[in-house]
Amino acid sequence: MSLWVLFTLAAAALQTVRFMLQKQLRGAGLSTGGATFSRFLFAAPIACGLAAAGLLLTRAAPPEPSPGFWAYVTLGALCQIVATFLTVALFALRNFAVGVAFTKTETVQVAAFSALMLGERVSAFGWAAILTGFAGVLLLSKAPVAGARVVGRAALYGVLAGALFGLSAIGYRGATLALQPLPFFLRALLALAAATVIQTVLMAAWLRWREPGEIGRVLARWRRTALVGVTGSLGSLGWFAAFALQNAAYVRALGQVEIVFTLMASALVFRERLHLREAAGIALVILSVVAIVTGFG
Repeated sequence: MSLWVLFTLAAAALQTVRFMLQKQLRGAGLSTGGATFSRFLFAAPIACGLAAAGLLLTRAAPPEPSPGFWAYVTLGALCQIVATFLTVALFALRNFAVGVAFTKTETVQVAAFSALMLGERVSAFGWAAILTGFAGVLLLSKAPVAGARVVGRAALYGVLAGALFGLSAIGYRGATLALQPLPFFLRALLALAAATVIQTVLMAAWLRWREPGEIGRVLARWRRTALVGVTGSLGSLGWFAAFALQNAAYVRALGQVEIVFTLMASALVFRERLHLREAAGIALVILSVVAIVTGFG
């Protein structure tokens, strides 16, 4: 099995753990912004430390990143933040399930962006695997409430969030490619460090402006928020390492296995039963994952 597959699966698993931890933080007196910020605040020093250790161990000279690197990594960092806020905004809408379903168009949009921005095209077999997984994720998305409009603000938020998550993946893939010919793992470490520092600065500025005092509440709960940062940084490292090795479209398509991990955690931890619709969705996602691993792994 290829390294990029292992990194992607590990990243998806760690991201599931991080989301569970962040959900618990919402009950610890932190706002959505505070819970999100905790991920970046504690992940940034971890990522910077790992990048410094990588440079020391490989004895590589610190690179001089090109303007293209900074453009790509800033694009990825900013799009990820805005996409996350749009996704959170969906939960304030009555028909948020429609919007969440539309965010799943990310994998299809990543394939399009990858071809347009990086010149990395997806094969016909790759498209078939991506669309199979996409269909499975839609089945796993909660059905819309009665009377919900398919076209409306929720759908707009969802499509925009999916597009921004897609652009974020392309930005991170481009950033790792811009650091060649360094070893792939060192490129992932350096790009991750740069992205998390940018995100920490931007989120800190946002919270100071919009939610005075929230940064202090995050710091006061450092024993719980630090764990979010650790799992977040390790999960992100998995994504970045995979992006350094493989087309972002295939990485994100394989990463859809995260929703299967989430349902498994829900069933095991909260004893929730799976419905037939969800079982069919899981089957399609697994079929997509198997196709991608066997075809490109």
